[in-house]
Amino acid sequence: MKILDVTLTPVAFADPPLLNAMGVHEPYALRSVMQLHCEDGVVGLGESYGDAAFLDQVRTALPGIAGHDVFDLPGLRRTVAAALGDVVVTDAHGLTGGFSSAKTLAAVYSLVEVAALDAQGRYLGRPVVDLLGGRARERVDFSAYLFYKYGAHLDAPADDWGETTTPEQLVAQAHRMIGDYGFGSIKLKGGVFAPEREIAGIRALAEAFPGLPLRIDPNGAWTVETAIAVAAELDGVLEYLEDPTPGIPGMAAVAEQAGMPLATNMCLVRFADIEPAFRARAVGVVLSDHHYWGGLRDTQALSTAAAAFDVGLSMHSNSHLGISLAAMAHVATATPHLTYACDTHWPWRDTDVVTGDILTFRDGAITVPDTPGLGVDLDPDALARAHEDYLRCGQTSRDDAAYMRRFVAAFEPNTARW
Repeated sequence: MKILDVTLTPVAFADPPLLNAMGVHEPYALRSVMQLHCEDGVVGLGESYGDAAFLDQVRTALPGIAGHDVFDLPGLRRTVAAALGDVVVTDAHGLTGGFSSAKTLAAVYSLVEVAALDAQGRYLGRPVVDLLGGRARERVDFSAYLFYKYGAHLDAPADDWGETTTPEQLVAQAHRMIGDYGFGSIKLKGGVFAPEREIAGIRALAEAFPGLPLRIDPNGAWTVETAIAVAAELDGVLEYLEDPTPGIPGMAAVAEQAGMPLATNMCLVRFADIEPAFRARAVGVVLSDHHYWGGLRDTQALSTAAAAFDVGLSMHSNSHLGISLAAMAHVATATPHLTYACDTHWPWRDTDVVTGDILTFRDGAITVPDTPGLGVDLDPDALARAHEDYLRCGQTSRDDAAYMRRFVAAFEPNTARW
């Protein structure tokens, strides 16, 4: 089945002022939606980043895609690779680790691969999970993803989540999120305040939700010494400690003394990172992300490598819409070793460009339906509105630090600050 044409639509949707080590989220999150128009009227959907630098590389690859067989994934990868060459795309927020031409290729190809798999499933009348080998589980658990946050964006009214800067407000945020979605584990985005303050937040959550697995991710904001001290303080409290300090050597030093596994989506972000990270025993849990690991099949290849070294697997999330949520659910359903609850920013968005039963959480989990492809359908009117928001908002990239300096003029990103 040939690909006849490709449509790439950048979109934007409202994003709350969520805080992290690099700053604060801007008023809009940027994404891109791909439509692969194939023979027999089949259209496959993909979703990924919406920064201008990424969109430029996707557009570079598009001319070679038309005419390819949608089932020829190796051929599509070769076409994308030839178009991109050795280009390296970077971002301003730095929350997904280092940059390389291999990572750039993986990110661009992933968008194409997801849309191709969706088209394959629609053509065959089978869900994408079947194309990935079938169901390893019936439901995919997700985690409540808590953030410290400001009450409002600049020159804007307060959002309905309100401010979260204290342990009490964290607990209230968790109660609302768990009440709405039924999540059975909790992750806190840290690296915002001094470690003692964030330890107090974790302890408040542990008291309010006894027995629920807890995680904290400061995005490398702590020194090795501080990370070791925090790990000792929260021993027996955390399910895992994510990216407490930058780099494989630093993570290895912390892992040697920590009583819980260390997780990462920053020091291990491509297949070339696996050998040094695993050899150094720096990582106990890898957070996969099909958006920059090369797609759904490469996520499964990562899982195989992790299982061989007895390293656990979870899933990283960035601000996303329903196509990405569906893709995450399909690959997690088909991947036996992905046993930790996945991250998701889903509760933080209030709109989407697709519809489908797969977007419904029940008891904190998603069950992939038997509908063909990813199980989501494009809403043309919603897509048009989201594209208009993209054109109107004036953002072309995500820069948490620059936006944060509008709140705190002297702010600098917090990598290994404490």
